Amino acid sequence: MSTILPDAAARNWVDRHAPPGLRPWLKLGRFDRPAGIWLLMLPGWQGIALAASTKGQWPSPWLLLAFFAGAALMRAAGCAYNDIVDRDFDAQVSRTAMRPIPAGQISVKQAWGFVLGCCLVSLLILLTLGWVAIGLGVLSLGLVAAYPFMKRITWWPQAWLGLTFNWGALLGYAAATHTLGWPGLLLYASGIFWTLGYDTIYAVQDLEDDALAGVKSSALRLGEAAPRAVLGFYVASFVLVIAAAWTADLGPLFLPLAALFALHLSRQAAALRIDDPVGALALFKSNAPAGFVLVLALVAGLWKPAGL
Repeated sequence: MSTILPDAAARNWVDRHAPPGLRPWLKLGRFDRPAGIWLLMLPGWQGIALAASTKGQWPSPWLLLAFFAGAALMRAAGCAYNDIVDRDFDAQVSRTAMRPIPAGQISVKQAWGFVLGCCLVSLLILLTLGWVAIGLGVLSLGLVAAYPFMKRITWWPQAWLGLTFNWGALLGYAAATHTLGWPGLLLYASGIFWTLGYDTIYAVQDLEDDALAGVKSSALRLGEAAPRAVLGFYVASFVLVIAAAWTADLGPLFLPLAALFALHLSRQAAALRIDDPVGALALFKSNAPAGFVLVLALVAGLWKPAGL
């Protein structure tokens, strides 16, 4: 029998510091679990960094700040929407049964209001990013809307999450360049495989509950082969990010930090055990610093030795 994990750390900042009346709302948006904010934000920062290095410039501080705020808001909206759709499933899963909607702390109508409010503020940010980015932002809504239903129809909802979570790589690249190009597209493809790997790790936490509830996941589909598959996903991610850097003509300082990113991912795959949900959660959370390393690698690529 695997260990039952709480939905958030017992000493998270929301339970320790937030006013009691705000706690259900902050938990609805998963602000007690910030790892998801970083993982949604980082592809955007990576796209911004890649575009800036291609032009031999530093990333725009305004764009970095805008993508941080937008990621926090859209992640909150997406989590609330996911909880609205999955409220019956969440009530059957030990880790999620005490989320605000299944626990009766927030009504479905109130949750829809929360979703709308977050989306409206995010729209105001999006409108500052240029027409190409605005178009991409609108297109992303289809991916977001379909995601909660993927676990009902495919063993690979983690792949759909990859398509959704890494849309920010295209958005960030477009916001910085007002166009799309092969570097941004390859970075997006790399992120899809990165997310497929780390979200398979995340799904290890819920193997038993998902099976009982009839929910599908890549971790259930892969079973004992999950660690090998995660390694394969991460290898594909690394190859594609190298291709993105090559097409963007980044400088050689990109490579040492990119290698550190690859080492970090390979150690995750080596440490993954499908009967260790506590360890899986720790491995999943380690992807935030891994993603920051890749941002630094892309920024470092703006330097080129004289003559190159």
